[in-house]
Amino acid sequence: MNNNPEIAELRFTEKLAYACGDVASNFYWRVFDVFLFIFYTDVFGLHPAAVGTMMLLTRLIDAFSDPLMGALADRTKTKHGKFRPYLLWGILPMVAAGVLTFTVPDVGEDGKLIWAYGTYIFMMLAYTFINVPYGALLGVITFDSQDRTSLTSFRFIGAFSGGSLVAYLTPELVTYLGQGDETAGWQYTMMLYGLMAAVLFVITFLGTKERIAPAKNQQSSPWQDIKDLSENKPWLILFSLALIVMMTISIRGSVGTFYFKYYVGREDLIGSFALAYMLALAFGAAITPFLTRFMDKRKLLMWLMSAVTVLSVAFYFVPSDNIALMFLLQILIGLALGPKSPLVFSMYADTADFSQWRTGRRSTAMVFSAAAFAQKLGGALAAALIGALLASLGYVANQVQSDASANGIVLLMTLIPAVFAAIAVPVLWCYPLTEQTLKDIHQQLFHTEDKPAGNVNA
Repeated sequence: MNNNPEIAELRFTEKLAYACGDVASNFYWRVFDVFLFIFYTDVFGLHPAAVGTMMLLTRLIDAFSDPLMGALADRTKTKHGKFRPYLLWGILPMVAAGVLTFTVPDVGEDGKLIWAYGTYIFMMLAYTFINVPYGALLGVITFDSQDRTSLTSFRFIGAFSGGSLVAYLTPELVTYLGQGDETAGWQYTMMLYGLMAAVLFVITFLGTKERIAPAKNQQSSPWQDIKDLSENKPWLILFSLALIVMMTISIRGSVGTFYFKYYVGREDLIGSFALAYMLALAFGAAITPFLTRFMDKRKLLMWLMSAVTVLSVAFYFVPSDNIALMFLLQILIGLALGPKSPLVFSMYADTADFSQWRTGRRSTAMVFSAAAFAQKLGGALAAALIGALLASLGYVANQVQSDASANGIVLLMTLIPAVFAAIAVPVLWCYPLTEQTLKDIHQQLFHTEDKPAGNVNA
């Protein structure tokens, strides 16, 4: 590692290598976000309420696995660093879990539900094993706040670019690879995505470098790390924010397939609609470093979530035959949500610095693991809400929906996400780490002789 933390601006190649890791992750995450719910109901044959309940209950395991993974990664010591080795160790479990999750066993309804629980839990554990260290890697590549914003922008350009490919190509690949057998098509598609993800994770491992580490004499337990998090006000606010915003994103992402299949009656447009949204997200992520030159991260996010609220309400009034307006509003929502991920994950890295400044201890992976749990819990709560509402309104898979069921799908696509986007604004108002505050913290952490216990070293 470099003994001097005051490194030059990160090279383009390292940013690109780091971004490859989120392209890889989105071969899984975007499939879950867009297709998994409708796969379980319309292909696997599960009741929507059972799917929602399953996705929520499995998050209870993540309540333990994410922070445990964070504690493990923070205490890993290898010649390649703390976090990078997991990008290699986690490849095989993730590939296997992806294929098994999208495998339909030839068993009864109860057997299918047990299979779904088991494989989905396996999938989430495998995702945690590789993605928590990947996220934590952001916090140790550089300490510069603007550089972190740039790095996270690259990361989420990669995420949304990979997500765009997944959203558009998945239905086509399932049809092409399955050759009339939809269940086989899903298996072969996930095998292909697994091979592509493996190559990309190797590129991230080879192309990045860990530069920030705790003090060599730092002593702390996982319980101390959790206690530090519970007393870290900026992190607690971000945790709440991630939970709320993921409700907005996950509800809209999952329901979009239902919206076009059952309300618009244009199932052929699902891929194009998702692609337009993902490209807008990618562009929003790309311009984030430019936007942060003119506006504080907190204020920028407040304006963006306000815009998402207004646009989502407007979406409610779009007639079912006005395809052009649907695409326009979806693109505008994507542009507004695109900067969210780069901003929030850059802010998480800032809260790790804040914790080190306040306590003298650094636990980067714990910060990001609990952040990942907030995201997954938000997605699970969204799935539970979708499942409960569709079941209560009489949703029947692969059938013409009743007026109540169709209206429920519209509400899930529009007004319900708008409510969560609106709640995010006052939550952001409470976030205390301004740019000036961060400059003061970094000055004390990295530029003075009298440093706290946690510091930057080789």
